[in-house]
Amino acid sequence: MLDKAVDELVMEDGKVVGVRSGKDIVKAKQVYCDPSYVPDLVEKIGQVVRCVCLLDHPIPNTMDATSCQIIIPQKQVGRKSDIYVSLVSYSSSVAPKGWFIAMVSTTVETANPEAEIKCGLDLLGPIKQKFVMVSDVYKPKDDGRESQIFVSRSYDATTHFETTCSDVLDIFQRGTGEAFDFSKVRHDQGEDAE
Repeated sequence: MLDKAVDELVMEDGKVVGVRSGKDIVKAKQVYCDPSYVPDLVEKIGQVVRCVCLLDHPIPNTMDATSCQIIIPQKQVGRKSDIYVSLVSYSSSVAPKGWFIAMVSTTVETANPEAEIKCGLDLLGPIKQKFVMVSDVYKPKDDGRESQIFVSRSYDATTHFETTCSDVLDIFQRGTGEAFDFSKVRHDQGEDAE
C-alpha cells in the first residue's frame, strides 16, 4: 500500500487481519511497518541530531573524494556516542555536478544537539546551506509474533546503514521464522546475463 494513508490496522482476536485506508480495507496476514504507523506499539529510546549540508567542494583532506564516510570515535571527542559524517555527490547521481551533500549525525546527549555535531561540521569546510533536525528514535515494544505486526526501529545516527540492515534481517526472521538466505538472491546482469 504505497502512497496511501493508513487509517487503522484491523485486528481480530489480537492479530492483524487488514489495513484500512479510507473506506477500503486490504486484507493482510502480516503487516511490516515503521514506528510512525503504530505509536502505541513502540517506545522512545532517545533522539538523533542530523545536519544535511550542501557543499560546492569535497570534504577537505579526503583526497577530493566524491563519496566518503568518516566516523569520529566517541572517546576522541569525550562523548558516549560516535559522530558520523557521510558525503555523496554527483558521482552517486544524487546531486548536480560540482555539488556535494554531507550529513553529520549523532545520538543526542545534551540539551544542545547542534553543538554536539560541531566537530563533524568543522571537518566539512565552507557550507553553502545546512538543515538541522532532531528526531525521536523508537523501538518496538515486542517482537510482533503474536499480533503479526512487525515494526522496525527508527533510523539511528549511523550513516552506513549497518544497524538498519541488521534490523531488516531481524524483522524478516521474526516474520517468516527463518533467516534470510542470501545465496538465493539472483544477480541479473541485464539482458546479456545467462
